[in-house]
Amino acid sequence: MNKPPIPIPMRPGARLRRLRWRLLSALLTLVLAATATACAGGDEDRPRVVVTTNILGDVTREIVGDQAEVTVLMKPNADPHSFGLSAVQAAELERADLVVFNGLGLEENVLRHVDAARSSGVETFEVGEAVGPLTFRAPDDGGPGAAAGRPDPHFWTDPDRVRKAARLIADRVVENVAGVDEKAVRANAARYDGRLADLTTWMEKSFGRIPEHQRALVTNHHVFGYLAERFGFRVIGAVVPSGTTLASPSSSDLRSLTEAVREAGVRTVFADSSQPKRLAEVLRAELGGRVGVMELHSESLSEKGKGAGTYLEMMRANATAITAGLTGGPTPPAPADG
Repeated sequence: MNKPPIPIPMRPGARLRRLRWRLLSALLTLVLAATATACAGGDEDRPRVVVTTNILGDVTREIVGDQAEVTVLMKPNADPHSFGLSAVQAAELERADLVVFNGLGLEENVLRHVDAARSSGVETFEVGEAVGPLTFRAPDDGGPGAAAGRPDPHFWTDPDRVRKAARLIADRVVENVAGVDEKAVRANAARYDGRLADLTTWMEKSFGRIPEHQRALVTNHHVFGYLAERFGFRVIGAVVPSGTTLASPSSSDLRSLTEAVREAGVRTVFADSSQPKRLAEVLRAELGGRVGVMELHSESLSEKGKGAGTYLEMMRANATAITAGLTGGPTPPAPADG
């Protein structure tokens, strides 16, 4: 029969070291648990601003800074007309202190969630309605256009309207989001306003290279009405004669547009990078390949570092591309964001 092993007594020094280690581990566990709880509670207690589109999300973040949590629902490179929300994102709207949305029918699959949040008592701000919206005009091809007479939601293509939007967002944040430092928000807004003013000046200089008779725009859908009014362009027409990418052109729409493009001598069609270029390519085929198709970031920011990660970067890149596309010259690099 085997005898049990005789335990070897632990040295006093080793026993003390093991006791210290156990006490230290227990203390570390308590500290980590307390920190996690505090962080969770802090995030829950922080004021929340939820923004529907990523363009307005970038503007809002510039204004809010670190004064509140800013959640942007629309992902980079998404189409604002067609993106939808998950159940978690819909819940974010109803837990917000303030919801900032474009409106004027832009976020077609999201507006019902905004309405639900408003009905539950959440403060909401429709930016497009507040900046003096334009209405879609009949294109220069003489056709009525499916969107003619309706409010145009694409106000951000005019940086001066974005300056107004930024000031109004700052007002709403100060008025409706408890716990923010008004001086910090106002300082952020003033700093961003200066950068937007510089953007307008630079765009005027860039577009000044385009002769007046060549300032004609054809796009995959009507998106540049505000830019056209602000900087003196003519909108010849759009492949999709509508203010939304969810519409489709008819054969008569394409026929009218190709005739107008021939008469205007347009050499470049601009297509949004978030949408397939198929329709613009169809137009080029109709014209015998005599026009080019150039991509713009007109309705969505790109991922960071991909050319249009901020509103300022997007507008500089678009102005550079439009100038090159309409003059036939090389595309100079746009200045750095800011």
